[in-house]
Amino acid sequence: MSHTIRDGEKLLARVRRLKGQMDAVERALVAEKPCGEVLQLLASIRGALSGLTGEVMEAHLHEHVVHAESEAERAAAADELAAVLRTYIR
Repeated sequence: MSHTIRDGEKLLARVRRLKGQMDAVERALVAEKPCGEVLQLLASIRGALSGLTGEVMEAHLHEHVVHAESEAERAAAADELAAVLRTYIR
C-alpha cells in the first residue's frame, strides 16, 4: 500500500485546510482588506503547502527509495524525487 493511500485522510485534511486558507485570501481580496493582511494569509498558505510537500517527499523517500524492493525501483524513485526537487527549488 502506497504512503499516499495509507496516509490519505491526514493528507486530505491538510489539503482541505489549504483550500480554506485560499478561500480566506479570496474573501480578503473581495473585502478589499489591506495588502499586509493579504500577504500574511499568502505567507501562511506557502508555509502550509511547503509542509505538505515536505511530508509527501519524506514519505516517498522512505517508502520508495530507502525501502525499495529492487535497485531498479530505488533508482527510478530517486530520479523521480530529484526531478521534483529541481522543479520545487526554481
